[in-house]
Amino acid sequence: MPKMYPPEFKRDVVTVARRGDLSVVEVAIDFGVAEESVRRWMRQADVDDGIKGGQTSAEQAEIVQLRREKRRLELENEIPRRAAAYFAASSFPK
Repeated sequence: MPKMYPPEFKRDVVTVARRGDLSVVEVAIDFGVAEESVRRWMRQADVDDGIKGGQTSAEQAEIVQLRREKRRLELENEIPRRAAAYFAASSFPK
């Protein structure tokens, strides 16, 4: 599983990389992160800032939250469904 970095750290890395004083490789080495992580953070920052199109971080977080809520509700609905099926099957003589 990839290491999680706080949003403030990512923002600082992107700010330094956007300045253009250092290459992406040098920024990655200075901050001790992978080069591709810096590139990915820069792409996501471009989307979040409206420079490029795509899903913003807030939209992605909302989708994740909604999927979790949907999964929880589906599990909650499965319990009464199974109970009803169990009692319906046992109420009729065979």
